[in-house]
Amino acid sequence: MSGELHLPDLPEVPVSLGKTTSEPRQAWRARLGRWAGTALPLFIMAVLAAATWWLVKNAPQPEGPRATAPVRHVPDYRVERFTLERYDAQGQPTSRIEGEHARHYPDTDQFEVDTVHALFYHPDGRVTRATAREGLAAGDGSKVQLFGAAQVISTSAQGDTVNMLGEELTAEPKIRRISSDKPVSVRQGSTEVTADAFSYDQASGQITLHGHTRAVLMPRAASAARR
Repeated sequence: MSGELHLPDLPEVPVSLGKTTSEPRQAWRARLGRWAGTALPLFIMAVLAAATWWLVKNAPQPEGPRATAPVRHVPDYRVERFTLERYDAQGQPTSRIEGEHARHYPDTDQFEVDTVHALFYHPDGRVTRATAREGLAAGDGSKVQLFGAAQVISTSAQGDTVNMLGEELTAEPKIRRISSDKPVSVRQGSTEVTADAFSYDQASGQITLHGHTRAVLMPRAASAARR
């Protein structure tokens, strides 16, 4: 008795001999590409941030305000046999100061003058004359201090001549005042007074005396003879 055995048809399965690495290698390359696409921008940003921080840290800083050195009391220039004139806004002379030598001090804006001769012109046409061995004049002409055989000759509001003598006198042309805190002699007409200190208002002609005061009133005939 013979029989037949029928097997079902099996699917064909490819069989290869040896290792095949093409597919794993392709998968690794795909993963590497995906990682590079994600991590590389982050890495570049980190590098840029680090470079920016380094540049900021090492960039030169702006200099702070420098401390101004104190101005020393030394003259910044000297002149010899000079004349300093000042004028008002209308071009009229207000003062004229002459001297043998002068030194300007920038810290006080003052002129130190040797053998000073000064003229001060007033709006009403009167003139005040001042002389001394030394003088200290403010840069704006508001004050002149006279030292050593100082003399100021002015004209009062009544037209009388006022002659002031002392070792130290201060003239302030802008407010038209002559003063001193040292002994002074003031002569006006036939009257001569001495005092420890004084103040003279040129606009009003008023003289204020301080300390020990002594006055000499001379007769008109004697006064005329002395002239």
